[in-house]
Amino acid sequence: MEWIKAKTILSSFKREDKWFGTEYNMNLYRGCPHGCIYCDSRSECYHVEDFDRVRPKERALEILERELGSRRRRGVIAMGAMSDPYNPLEKSLCLTRGALDLIDRARFGAGLATKSSLVTRDIPLFRRISSHSPLLLKITVTTMDESLASVIEPRVSSPGERMDAVAELRDAGLFAGVLLMPVLPFLEDNAENILSLIDRADNAGASFIFAGFGVTLRDNQRDWYYNQLDRHFPGLSDQYRTFFKDSYACALPKANALETLFRKECAKRNILYRMEDIIGAYRRDYDKDRQLGLF
Repeated sequence: MEWIKAKTILSSFKREDKWFGTEYNMNLYRGCPHGCIYCDSRSECYHVEDFDRVRPKERALEILERELGSRRRRGVIAMGAMSDPYNPLEKSLCLTRGALDLIDRARFGAGLATKSSLVTRDIPLFRRISSHSPLLLKITVTTMDESLASVIEPRVSSPGERMDAVAELRDAGLFAGVLLMPVLPFLEDNAENILSLIDRADNAGASFIFAGFGVTLRDNQRDWYYNQLDRHFPGLSDQYRTFFKDSYACALPKANALETLFRKECAKRNILYRMEDIIGAYRRDYDKDRQLGLF
């Protein structure tokens, strides 16, 4: 196992990030072993060599503790943007668990994204954080088709295991839901896939489902994706080249119809699906308390 040096762990946004209302971001690991064929983090702009190999950052918790203590403003810390915080190394290294403990003690909030059922291990820490600060738990699931998932996301918890994790988090009283993104053109862009996922999320008690109807592709990420399509779905990459050409944002041909169906079903089941509503719901009580404290 290779450790990499790090000068900082916590980065702040110049203003509140519109992406789920977080103020800070951090990654304790570099690289990701999940092997998802569509991963944007493979893009050249992120400069992550040998992306499939996970490397923890040296003295990550020591650096994080110092940085949390130096921040004049508390806020919600995003985790999981570049590397899943619950990769296989986390079982033994417990960097994510250690970071959550530091976040709790510093009375910050957390907005975490993962594809691993290991997330349920830290329910006690999540409950401690949510007692004083906003907490948002996002579990990515793009299909309930186990055979398809094993190809497009080969080294992650199964869709069923991830939905079970959502149910366990919700049973613990935590604000947790599903990231339905990306929805891959010509593979997942059908009503059956969307409806089966909404139904399973509803049964799990998901607080929200946030969807992205399409996929983003650029430079070496695109090359990797097309190579994987050629390997598992011969001829499909030619459809992409014909339909999307060199577009970065590859929206579904059926996007409007599927979005309409998605919104209708979520509204019928009282599942939040708009970004502003999700942010408002998980931050509402805490922001109210903060405003009252000013007086």
